Amino acid sequence: MLRVHFSDADLARTRLCTASDPLWDIATSLHRFQTRQGRWAHAEWYRTTRQRLRERGLERAVRSMLIPLYRRAAYFPDFLTPFRATTDGLDAGLEAILATPGRRVRAEVARLDRIVGAPTWAARLAERSAREELVRLLRAYHAVAVAPYEEQVHARVEAERAARARELMDRGLEGMLSGLGPWVRWERPVLYADYNPSVDRDLYLDGRGMLFVPAYFLLERPISFADPGLPPVMAIPLIHEPQAPPPSRAPLTALLGRARAAVLHSVAHGATTGEIARAVGISASSASRHATALRDAGLITSRRHGASVLHTLTPVGAALLRAGRAQKSERSTPHSDGL
Repeated sequence: MLRVHFSDADLARTRLCTASDPLWDIATSLHRFQTRQGRWAHAEWYRTTRQRLRERGLERAVRSMLIPLYRRAAYFPDFLTPFRATTDGLDAGLEAILATPGRRVRAEVARLDRIVGAPTWAARLAERSAREELVRLLRAYHAVAVAPYEEQVHARVEAERAARARELMDRGLEGMLSGLGPWVRWERPVLYADYNPSVDRDLYLDGRGMLFVPAYFLLERPISFADPGLPPVMAIPLIHEPQAPPPSRAPLTALLGRARAAVLHSVAHGATTGEIARAVGISASSASRHATALRDAGLITSRRHGASVLHTLTPVGAALLRAGRAQKSERSTPHSDGL
């Protein structure tokens, strides 16, 4: 159990990450190879990524280097998921790994060895040359296992942010904390997180606030830094609901009649089925049918939010909506004949 202690200042500084963190995505995706638990949620990813790793000649390196470092256990080194990746992206995060002081790397590898066991070669990571090799492998792994799924990850993170924003508006920040998932329980001023069973500790934020990072590949329980002196970050699982794949992808031109275009517009900032019906002036059953068609076409994503279903745009849906608005703007703008 992890107990996170919030002050009023911490509540004011608590926020939800605007996008996924590429190094947390690497770490948690590597955890998917270490268990069958929840594999149904990423079955296609698991099959395809294993094949791609074999084709690129990366499978052995992932098995012998990455998985022993990113153990799905009570601990893996904090320096592997630096805070800079959360704020500035993959390149900045990999640079932060390279810039980690050797003494910190040695201390964290030693801790890994004490808790779950570290590979014998891991001590060499205190040397920059060994971390350069690791960074090259991380970049190659990301290109194969994470980058091809960035649109799916983005859509799920946006759906999570929309759901949490509704909790914030309806019930305040403490309501949002209560709604983070079945893995946490809020009892002011403490957030109780269902952490690794072998870990029992308290984290005092001391006015720093908490950054929550939705992690697409994380299923079982939240993860946070082991070092309380690091910026407070908690990677939180996303709830995946089993969905049968659509039988086909209908052409967009067949989908976007007037009614469905209006439904797509109504989902721009997230909307439940009932809100779509009221915004467009149609019945709830019609709104549900249109939402299903748009979801099957990959334009929106849907997730249960309490007693309702909340719909949000996928990156493809958002791009289509922007293109439609741009065309409308061009048609309404008068053109001169020039000089």
